[in-house]
Amino acid sequence: MSYSDGRLSMDLDPLERGPQDACGVFGVWAPGEEVSKLTYFGLYALQHRGQESAGIATSDGERIVVYKDMGLVSQVFNEATLDSLGGHLAIGHCRYSTTGSPVWENAQPTFYTAREGGLALGHNGNLINTPELAAMLPDQRRGATTDTEVLTNLLADRAHQGQSLEDAAVELLPKVRGAFSLVFMDENTLYAARDPQGIRPFVLGRLGETSGSGGWVVASETAALDIVGAKGVREIEPGELLVIDGDGVRSRRFAPTTRKGCLFEYVYLARPDTTINGRNVNSTRVEVGRRLAREHPVEADLVIPVPESGTPAAVGYAEASGIPFAQGLVKNSYVGRTFIQPSQTLRQLGIRLKLNPLREVIEGRRLVVVDDSIVRGNTQRALVRMLRDAGAAEVHVRISSPPVLWPCYYGIDFATRAELIAANLSTDEIAESVNADSLAYVDLEELIAASEQPKNELCRACFDGVYPLEVDADSQGKYLLEKACGTPEGSTLATSHK
Repeated sequence: MSYSDGRLSMDLDPLERGPQDACGVFGVWAPGEEVSKLTYFGLYALQHRGQESAGIATSDGERIVVYKDMGLVSQVFNEATLDSLGGHLAIGHCRYSTTGSPVWENAQPTFYTAREGGLALGHNGNLINTPELAAMLPDQRRGATTDTEVLTNLLADRAHQGQSLEDAAVELLPKVRGAFSLVFMDENTLYAARDPQGIRPFVLGRLGETSGSGGWVVASETAALDIVGAKGVREIEPGELLVIDGDGVRSRRFAPTTRKGCLFEYVYLARPDTTINGRNVNSTRVEVGRRLAREHPVEADLVIPVPESGTPAAVGYAEASGIPFAQGLVKNSYVGRTFIQPSQTLRQLGIRLKLNPLREVIEGRRLVVVDDSIVRGNTQRALVRMLRDAGAAEVHVRISSPPVLWPCYYGIDFATRAELIAANLSTDEIAESVNADSLAYVDLEELIAASEQPKNELCRACFDGVYPLEVDADSQGKYLLEKACGTPEGSTLATSHK
């Protein structure tokens, strides 16, 4: 939404977000440790991957207890809640919905009871053959509203028929297509599984080696291992199932590896202090900025980032260009999704909830503004307007990713192709649309080189339209399952919580 008189629009308020990943997952097996609090801190480190809901499941060997609710990790859990979640193993999840509405019923971990006990499961990613999987469910287990719930039901059904959960997973997972990094558990065992393409990151860590207590951790990113004091062991391999219990860690291969890691993780999704497949994310982003400066130089007085995701690339751009780096925009770090939505009247006052310019830095200067991506163009349009209102002499926008031309079906909530500005306008037309003096993107080959990953082992579909897994676009959609079972999009199915 924008206003014809130039006043700041909703594009800088908390409800307007950049590309969103599906979720963050965390699991820990550590007898003698406070596993619920370790999981809480792990999820806290992964909060950037999903802010709609959060949940933790724990087991003491006798029963699984699940606690989840809508909101940020710090809003859902408190000291008393975590103290009530005892046990020796736990899994946790923070969600951004890519399949199913953002309502409590779709929060994770999911939980179902099988013949021999309970099953709790959390999922990062997005499945592309959900209708096919849903058709495999027995009648009494149909009605699922997320791909994760379908997957949990299928595992629970196999276990109910007498299979071990491990064998059920090895049998089912080869039939599952799409992106999945899974943590799941029964009363005694922690499981972790990654899709054969390894689209989403997933790592294994060792806990308590120095203290002698011992334990194992799995997480979406290495930063979550760091925050709980775990030492990184290795990536969970694509097509691998890990089984963690009192006998240690056991690996089973359910499909051959055909690695296609998401390139956009290096651009925006992952934390800068995370390492993916041996390459630090912050180092990648700084190198992208250097390459962007060499590829698209411009005469300017200052390089400023769009915080926080544009900062590393802006540092690299300033370093390679010799143009001084400055913080020209101040971000309110405490504005979250639950911030009160401003009314139309308040919006028309030009309320700036996310970013505010430093006029003393900006006024009269020629600026290079570095951001990570452009999706619809609304945010950049509002940013350029705000910088010009603060007195910028020129605004040159530099983007540390190639144009986003295609939707993602593997766990990033990109717009449809019709909504993607770069799929419909040339770079010069986009520059004119957002009122920038110039606009340039890093070349795809330069981004790949900065990631230090082999090109044929990366998913680049949002940039080049080459999907590593064939997708039937007609069978996709955030509300596909809810429509099938007659649930209105975005509705709240119940008022009870926890």
